[in-house]
Amino acid sequence: MRETLAQVLQWWFHQTERFRIVERPASVRHFTYLIRGFQHWEWFLMSFPTDLEIARAATPKPMAEIAAMMGIGEHLLSPYGRELAKISLDAIDELSDRPKAKYVVVTAITPTPLGEGKTTTTVGLGQAMKHVGKNAVLSLRQPSMGPTFGIKGGAAGGGYSQVIPMELLNLHLTGDFHAVTAAHNLLSAMVDNHLHHGNELGLDLDNITWRRVLDVNDRSLRNIVIGLGGKMDGVVRQTGFDITAASEVMAILALANSPDDLRARLGRIVVGYTKTGEPVTAEQIQGAGSMAVIMRDALSPNLLQTIENTPVIVHAGPFGNIATGNSSVIGDLIGIRGGDYLITEAGFGADMGAERFFNIKCRASGLVPDAAVLVATVRALKAHSGKYKIVAGRPLPEDLLAENPDDVAAGAANLRKQIENVKAHGVTPVVAINGFPTDHASEHDAIRKIAESVGARVAVCTHFSDGGAGAIDLAQAVIEACEEDSGFHFLYADGDSLKTKIETVATTIYGAERVEYEAAANKQLQNYEENGFGNLPVCIAKTHLSISGDPSLKGAPTGHTLTVREARASVGAGFVYPICGAMSTMPGLGTAPAASRIDFDESGQIVGLS
Repeated sequence: MRETLAQVLQWWFHQTERFRIVERPASVRHFTYLIRGFQHWEWFLMSFPTDLEIARAATPKPMAEIAAMMGIGEHLLSPYGRELAKISLDAIDELSDRPKAKYVVVTAITPTPLGEGKTTTTVGLGQAMKHVGKNAVLSLRQPSMGPTFGIKGGAAGGGYSQVIPMELLNLHLTGDFHAVTAAHNLLSAMVDNHLHHGNELGLDLDNITWRRVLDVNDRSLRNIVIGLGGKMDGVVRQTGFDITAASEVMAILALANSPDDLRARLGRIVVGYTKTGEPVTAEQIQGAGSMAVIMRDALSPNLLQTIENTPVIVHAGPFGNIATGNSSVIGDLIGIRGGDYLITEAGFGADMGAERFFNIKCRASGLVPDAAVLVATVRALKAHSGKYKIVAGRPLPEDLLAENPDDVAAGAANLRKQIENVKAHGVTPVVAINGFPTDHASEHDAIRKIAESVGARVAVCTHFSDGGAGAIDLAQAVIEACEEDSGFHFLYADGDSLKTKIETVATTIYGAERVEYEAAANKQLQNYEENGFGNLPVCIAKTHLSISGDPSLKGAPTGHTLTVREARASVGAGFVYPICGAMSTMPGLGTAPAASRIDFDESGQIVGLS
């Protein structure tokens, strides 16, 4: 307890000195009285300013100045107010004679339900590059309002490593998500209109795969019946809603590289199948052209900045479980010419977002990564020991906060496996220990020894409380890693069968011994091969809470079986996604959703975002 108190005292004094959060107590004795009675360190740490307070205290630079840091002229910007802008796609050609930046992806070990701070680390690393004399550009996904009003309350980073303005970032930004929603639902309406007027293409009512979307968590819409009423109210059939981030249109926005490519991909969307198993596309339904028109402005990425004025490209937000979980190819094609380092983020752990970054996004963009940052936390590794249960929205178990490097070591298999997963693609890993005030030096040392034992560079980061200055060691480690020759390669060839691709990912990345296919999955995969979809990469939809397909298996399980219960084809986006286990594409709200706390205060300022 004495060592823990000393660490927290040091952190607290540092914050009060740097940010003048509260008056310093007159003595350690008074300080001890101050915190006595608190049952959890979380209550104590509530004295730290909120993310929203920190974001509002920042001093943003004009967008033209942020763009100029990337070599982008003001003529390529379409301002949205004073604090953000869209970048013209002409920037790709205008920047083509500039040197390419080093390309870095930020991923993580298998996270707890709380997340381990990938976005915060990405922002901190980008800010730290300026501290070591380098120019960085960040490329991030746009947050979905479903999680914002659900359990997260915001997704702009955290503390002194945030993207600003955080209110606009979290609350539909420039309307790209709404464009995706409108384009998707227009096609849904076109499908049902086609059915109403005779179904000339012969769509099988029991095999229509195109649903509807909404950027709200609403479990009541997961399964619905439409067309009820009179004869003029449409064809009666069962369908449902997914969240907008799960829309194939969102995945297309993330993977398209030009307006022509966007239009072609929209046309290839498969909305359903005939009785004989032939695909019916958006082009055949005659909806793709109008969808492309709706998506015209959304194809241009958004430019924002961090608290320390590092440029940030925010674009697209595909679902991390069933889609790539990565920001857009177009954003990266602009950012790769905008600085010394382009730093992007991949959703969930390295077995999920990073694997898809390597094998799907890099296939689409043609860009080659130079290094990967693996975010690790003490709490996550302790959770992988199997001794603790972490539940989002509830306080951390008290025993988990106690100093125990042995528990960190007990969860080490997950870190070692995720390092191995990065190396399996020929990419150099750097482990970022995202430090929390409740951590102990001995626990950080344990993580360092684990990572170094398998050849990874390591840095402890305090970017949440210290901004870019807290990630300088990480920046230097990343710079060193990027100097190594990249041996990047895909896990599988385009010409491999779909089952070969699935089994390669399952055995190499997940540690599975074998893959089993339920009857429906076998039939669907065979049908996709026969329809010419076999050359597509695979995006395996599974739990993010385990490297395996079973969320209860912690650490790095081996010898398990991955069961594929069904498979779906996102032909427009350009991948097939086998589904393993229960996978909800429309989240629900919890007992106390963030929506119940978000409001205006008496001065008209937004409150409740975090």
